[in-house]
Amino acid sequence: MKGLQAILHQVESKYLKNETHDFRSGDTVKVHLKVKEGEKERVQIFEGTVIAQGKEGTRSFFRVRRIASGVGVERAFLFNSPNIVKIQVTRRGTTTRSRLYYLKGKSGKEARIAEARRDDVKPAEPTPAAAPAPAPAAESAPK
Repeated sequence: MKGLQAILHQVESKYLKNETHDFRSGDTVKVHLKVKEGEKERVQIFEGTVIAQGKEGTRSFFRVRRIASGVGVERAFLFNSPNIVKIQVTRRGTTTRSRLYYLKGKSGKEARIAEARRDDVKPAEPTPAAAPAPAPAAESAPK
């Protein structure tokens, strides 16, 4: 990188979070957000289906859609936003596309996404440390 790009990269690196996000388009997520109302600050949860992800660096985002009172509500979140407390995956979905904008025109059963059976995503269980097996003792038979 040269010149201006190097400077931009250096400035952006200050604002990047070092978290990895383990979800894809089609997954249902709960996004815990900080909301400030007057002097009070609280955490609000926005739950919906991830319909898109994009960009890199500080501009990386994901878009979540849900149906609230019969009306589709979409919201875009920046991955590196200080207002995001945590992102919790509640359901894994299978899709053949990375952008699910076609869900906007569908409702009810048409808008359902099949649940995935991803074995590779299961949380790893702690395994006990393998102790070295004792060497078989040579038995000496009395003669």
